[in-house]
Amino acid sequence: MSALKDRLFKLLQDPRVAKLMQDPKVQQAVVKSLRLRGRVEGAMDQRVQRVASVLNLATQRDLRSLQRRIRHLEQELREAQERIIEAENAREAQARS
Repeated sequence: MSALKDRLFKLLQDPRVAKLMQDPKVQQAVVKSLRLRGRVEGAMDQRVQRVASVLNLATQRDLRSLQRRIRHLEQELREAQERIIEAENAREAQARS
């Protein structure tokens, strides 16, 4: 993908391409192609979600959601452990008094 981006940037630096890109019709065509790509990707994502759901498979979205949930639970666990340690320390200090 990096090689493709490099070629694209090199191509965009060509004065002939820059002149072509100034044409409103070309600009409209580029915008339409980008919109079409977005719609196609969106439709594909929806279909993948449906197929994954039917086959009971985890998707990237599901995995990201699970990772966020795990991070949240780990944070809650750390906080609970800290509270336990603080309570034990307070109880020990009280017992010494």
